[in-house]
Amino acid sequence: MHPEATSRLADLPVWIRLARPNERLDLEELQHRASRALPHYREQLEANPEAIDLPLNHIEQGSVIVAEGVSAVAGFAVVVIGPESAELEGLFVEPDFWRRGVGSLLVEEAAHRARIAGLSLTVIAAPEAQEFYEKCGFTAEGGTETRFGPAIIMSR
Repeated sequence: MHPEATSRLADLPVWIRLARPNERLDLEELQHRASRALPHYREQLEANPEAIDLPLNHIEQGSVIVAEGVSAVAGFAVVVIGPESAELEGLFVEPDFWRRGVGSLLVEEAAHRARIAGLSLTVIAAPEAQEFYEKCGFTAEGGTETRFGPAIIMSR
């Protein structure tokens, strides 16, 4: 898939595009809603409110992809591709769109972008997200510690 590509997820038509700079605050609000919807992340967010930050330069550099539905943005991903690595730095889906394929679609687009650059895609995932990423084709490579606790380094 590529920007402006269209897909149908169950009953939800969605297209992928690059984020626009004027969407930054709305995307951060989406990140808040998605993070607060799960108790584990809600506690982390309350303890670390500064963790919600979508750098404008990520948007300007084309590192933020958006899954847009007919009536609203359904989710977004931050995919940072460098000369030697590609990392999925963030994946957030509007809670109303959970379990409808939006997150998987964003991961597929992120992996596609990494492949085009000749790289594998990595993610540092919370243990609670491991099963989701495994279903998306990632394998665990090892563990690491983040400011939010233990995490799993995964790649595909």
